[in-house]
Amino acid sequence: MAGKPKTAPAKKKQPAASETSLSIAEQTEAFVKSGGMINEIKSGVSGQQSVAGPKHISLGNKPRAT
Repeated sequence: MAGKPKTAPAKKKQPAASETSLSIAEQTEAFVKSGGMINEIKSGVSGQQSVAGPKHISLGNKPRAT
């Protein structure tokens, strides 16, 4: 006789966003109190450096200029 199929245990619920925001605020405060410094970055500036150069695409059948 076949037994009942086993089911996976229920997954743990993710914490509410307010708990996460509180945690981030606490961590930030602890960082600043320990002597850490926070720099404000201007809007539109990225901290990621591009490894590859820009990719140019051409649409249509025009030949490339050389």
